[in-house]
This record gives sequence, structure tokens and C-alpha cells, in this order.
Amino acid sequence: MRKAIAALLGGILIGVLAASHAKLPAPPPKSDAEKAAEADKAAAAKAKDAADLGKAQDRAVANYKKSHASMAAKKR
Repeated sequence: MRKAIAALLGGILIGVLAASHAKLPAPPPKSDAEKAAEADKAAAAKAKDAADLGKAQDRAVANYKKSHASMAAKKR
């Protein structure tokens, strides 16, 4: 019984190793329209990320100024 289980697990292990080394076929080449759409999407995402970063920086500056203004008032 143990030999059968060991043989079965060995076979499964060999199958998993063989499957992990298999190569997938290359994806089909993209058309010019798909490339342009992908570039537009990337540019829009980059612009949105830049806008979000600017807003976050503005909030951080406002928070810094508010907290340091209240600290200066407490020291007096």
C-alpha cells in the first residue's frame, strides 16, 4: 500500500515538474489600433497618477502648515 502511494505521489511530482517547464505559445502580434489604444490608456493612467500625486502633495502641505501654525501659537 505504501509503495503504491509513493509511486502515485512520485508520478504526480514528475507531472507537476514537467508542466511547470512547458512553454506557452507566443501571443499573436498586436495591430496598430491595439498598440495605439494601449498607449492612450497608459498615457491616461499616467496623467491620472500625476494628478493624484499633486492632490496628495497639496493635502500634505496644507496639513503641515496647519499643524506647524498651531504649534507656533502654543509656544507664545
